[in-house]
Amino acid sequence: VIDAYASCMGLPLFRRKLRGKSKNCAKVYRLTEGDEVEDLRELLRSVKESEPSVEAVSCGAIRSDYQRVRVESVCQTLGLVCLSYMWRRPQDDLLLSMIENQVDAILIKVASLGLEPRKHLGRSIAQMHPILQRLNESFGVHICGEGGEYETLTLDCPLFRYGRIVVDETELVVDERTNVGTLVVSKYHVEPKGES
Repeated sequence: VIDAYASCMGLPLFRRKLRGKSKNCAKVYRLTEGDEVEDLRELLRSVKESEPSVEAVSCGAIRSDYQRVRVESVCQTLGLVCLSYMWRRPQDDLLLSMIENQVDAILIKVASLGLEPRKHLGRSIAQMHPILQRLNESFGVHICGEGGEYETLTLDCPLFRYGRIVVDETELVVDERTNVGTLVVSKYHVEPKGES
């Protein structure tokens, strides 16, 4: 599905297989051979070589210093600006903003008390918002899933100028022991914008 993002946005897609592992878990990241962050550094280096006009990287971290610090470290060494637009924004406001700005994202993984795989997987963030609010109030669940409570797949958003992703077939995978569920997209297509 990730390949579809490039055609939906009309932008090139750069990917790299992770070879490293999370070796340096310190608050301040320093270059560590064999760490997964070095895979990110190499990927962004190849992006800069291929697309010299690239000046910045958008970081999706909301509350995780671990993520933000690592992306900032890589950006600094490559002369890139790290843009952290969502950093420390109140999560309920952030999720509402996504919904109001027509981000159509569905839950594809749930791993939290109160989130049921057979009931919640495949539902949109707009549909889930009131449920996530209640879970936040009752159990402290991160409304935006920042604690790993859930993962999403964006099907459409304002950045998708050329098309939207339509899910045709899925498979539900549930670990009955942990009640962690994943919605595996087995078939999809890109629907061009402007067509129904």
